[in-house]
Amino acid sequence: MWLFLVFSLLATSSLAEDTAPADSALPRLADVTAAEAFIDSAEVVVIGFFETDGGYGYKEFLAAVEEVKTIPAALCSVKEVWANYSINSDTIAVFRKADGHQENLLLSKIEKLDSDGLVRFFTINNILYITEYNQVSAVGLFQSEVKVHLLLFANRGSADYKPLKEKLGALAPRYTGKMLFVLINGKEKSNERALGYFKLKSGDLPRVGIYDGVSDKTWLLPPGEISTERVQDFCDSFISGALQKEKEAGETNEKSEL
Repeated sequence: MWLFLVFSLLATSSLAEDTAPADSALPRLADVTAAEAFIDSAEVVVIGFFETDGGYGYKEFLAAVEEVKTIPAALCSVKEVWANYSINSDTIAVFRKADGHQENLLLSKIEKLDSDGLVRFFTINNILYITEYNQVSAVGLFQSEVKVHLLLFANRGSADYKPLKEKLGALAPRYTGKMLFVLINGKEKSNERALGYFKLKSGDLPRVGIYDGVSDKTWLLPPGEISTERVQDFCDSFISGALQKEKEAGETNEKSEL
């Protein structure tokens, strides 16, 4: 299903311009140590594993990197490095810290490749320690193997919007591989459905919740100060199973009262 989605995104994109960068100022990763350092240098990075410059997808890769300047990019042609990341042929790979994921785009499997499609590939997989929810990021979020989301509902432009984003973004690395931290702008009309799923309205914000994609259940942090300590306790309670037991007990009581 994921490969089909990637094929569709690449195939339906407009054709790339004929004039792509002739050469690249991108760093060249000469050994595993350099690759590890580069991957560790940012929350999300992309590496073009090309055996030779000018191979299939090389020009399109450079053009896409030029457009998506927010994601650090590098090139690697050293097979020793390839083997360290299970790369066997020309591949474009995105590495993410938030869920410890490596997303590979095997170029030999892509019949029609253009830079616009690669830009979409980069953007979809740009999952950060705290990712703002939109129609594009939603694809990457729900494709992740990490199915639990810590949600910060806040109104863009409010006094607490940026401080809360920074506060929770700093907490997120503690939950790498366990939870993805997601920011939902309550003023965005397209996010009304997400708020409604938690029985919230824009005027109720800011609030913090947890969504478990496996059970399709939600939990809300009780109203009050959204401090690092309270959010951390909230996350830890979910991981320990305490929140789930509380919900189950509440649901059992509701049924017994009917």
